[in-house]
Amino acid sequence: MTLDNIKPGNSGIISSVKGEGMLRRRLLDMGLTPNTHVEVRKVAPMGDPIEIFLRSYVLTIRREEASKIELKGVL
Repeated sequence: MTLDNIKPGNSGIISSVKGEGMLRRRLLDMGLTPNTHVEVRKVAPMGDPIEIFLRSYVLTIRREEASKIELKGVL
């Protein structure tokens, strides 16, 4: 399952970050690394962007970027 398919209030653990080049590097630099716990806090009314909570901070990313992040252990 990918991060863009998670409903607000649910969480999971990042299993892998897909993508290539600068996009992948940017996601990793923002703290979206494997074995990190993430929680979806809010989704904008039109579905984009997505607000997530990880590593004690809130991050907002686009749905397209969230589709590159695979999760395991979704609650």
